[in-house]
Amino acid sequence: MTEFSLKVLIILSMGHMTVDIYQGALPAILPFLKEKLGLSYTLTGVIIMISNFTSSILQPLFGFLSDRKKKPILLYLGLLSAGAGFSFLFIPSDYTAVLVLVIISGLGVAAYHPEGYKTAYFFTGEKRATGMSIFSVGGNLGFSLGPILAIYTIHYVGYTLFPVIIIPSILCTMLFLNYKEKFSLSSKGYTESKKIEGRPTLQAYSALLLITAFVVVRSWTQLGLLTYIPFYYINHLKGDPLYAGRLVFVFLLCGAAGTLIGAPLADRWGHRRFLRISMFLATVTLPLFFLPFIQHTYLIFFILGLQGMLLVSSFSVTIVMAQRLIPNRLGVVSGILTGLAIGTGGIGVTLLGAVADRFGVLAAMESIMLLPFLGFIFSILLRYRDR
Repeated sequence: MTEFSLKVLIILSMGHMTVDIYQGALPAILPFLKEKLGLSYTLTGVIIMISNFTSSILQPLFGFLSDRKKKPILLYLGLLSAGAGFSFLFIPSDYTAVLVLVIISGLGVAAYHPEGYKTAYFFTGEKRATGMSIFSVGGNLGFSLGPILAIYTIHYVGYTLFPVIIIPSILCTMLFLNYKEKFSLSSKGYTESKKIEGRPTLQAYSALLLITAFVVVRSWTQLGLLTYIPFYYINHLKGDPLYAGRLVFVFLLCGAAGTLIGAPLADRWGHRRFLRISMFLATVTLPLFFLPFIQHTYLIFFILGLQGMLLVSSFSVTIVMAQRLIPNRLGVVSGILTGLAIGTGGIGVTLLGAVADRFGVLAAMESIMLLPFLGFIFSILLRYRDR
């Protein structure tokens, strides 16, 4: 195990930001792709479905490959593939070609995450949650910057020169190549640790299952709020769309802040205790969103900001917990939590859609209140030693 290295973690976080810029930007350019290719809403939705499958659901597979490789080659391939696939989306006029490019970009995103989390693990020292939060916050920033970067690129350079958006991918890959010897230290340490570590116990796998369930519920809550806050304010309350957009922005921004604020507290208080406290507070604060005297004042920004901070604050903590439980499969467990579990949580948003169609948007929003409580129950059942 190497010591805590802020410099290496920041570089890895920059790579995390870069790949998630392309992942976060795809939904923002769908209206332009739809118009250019003359697509239906169904065919447009297929693009997102394929992107989610390749970038999220397949991450455990790349985690398996990461655990078998002695060199972190997936970092470089992931960066280039994510950027190249996305950057050329406006070149072809054929729908199938666009889907192929979406797959290439999604596979790049899926390749980077498990390898990135595995590599970052070896530069966190004793401050594991703190170090992992530095790496994780890059993804939060990438998702926030992606839509802005893509739309501004289309606006100022147009479709023909849209491939210039590959520049962050190329620059970040060049930076990573300058640190390839440093990154190789993590692979050597991982190979040595696998020889020392014994086989994980049944209790460890049971704990991993509960952590995965916790992440699914947390993701379901987060994505559900992101999806239905605009519908709730625009369709149900007949409010201003710009106001709803500001609420979502505050929710996302405070979530990124929560990633950095929560991790040092988790290292100090204990990982399992932090999971319980953060999800309990998320459970009791979410119902405040529905109080009329809060909904129609600026207090709603405080409540949503607090909710975003509480939900996302445990993101890096759960990854560290899973890695400590199964230390000889760092890539696989990272892929399970950052890809499969979060992707599965996204499927839950489809169920919320069914509730909204049948009973209305208000019912869908109110049903989200049950999810943090379910996550709190999972944290209570979890058996995990912090030391």
